[in-house]
Amino acid sequence: MSTPTEPVWERRADAVLGIAASILLFCLMSITFADVVARYLLNRPIRGAFEITELGLLVLIFAGLPLVSHADEHVTMDFIDRVLRPRARMLWIRAMHAICAALMFFLTWQIWIKAGKIAGYGDTTDVLRILLGPFVYFMAAMTALTGMVHIYKVIAPGAGRASQATT
Repeated sequence: MSTPTEPVWERRADAVLGIAASILLFCLMSITFADVVARYLLNRPIRGAFEITELGLLVLIFAGLPLVSHADEHVTMDFIDRVLRPRARMLWIRAMHAICAALMFFLTWQIWIKAGKIAGYGDTTDVLRILLGPFVYFMAAMTALTGMVHIYKVIAPGAGRASQATT
């Protein structure tokens, strides 16, 4: 959730990405609903609906990852930072963001390698023959963007979770 102290570009980016995620989720819901109706009432399922849903969920989840990281909405355990003084708490939060960034960049590297293999094989979905390579490259890009969000939170003053920093 954005705060009044966030720069305008951050609020706008959150809004645009949130709206895009909402539209995608609505489309996935509509496809699923139509497929269920067609399958059970008309005995004619929508060809490739399951594949479209799978790929849509992939996009939704990985596009949401940077948003969740930016908003600090990950599940956290705060039993350590509760006993730290404010300065130590801020250092702890920044260290955790640095570790998260390192993990995201490692995952980006591994996903990128896998994307190259999948694209090289020309793998497609079974029914609609949609190429899978671009989707795996998208996964790598969103994981890299998430890593950059965590780097931003290490560097930018006040980028850590406000509730953690002040409680």
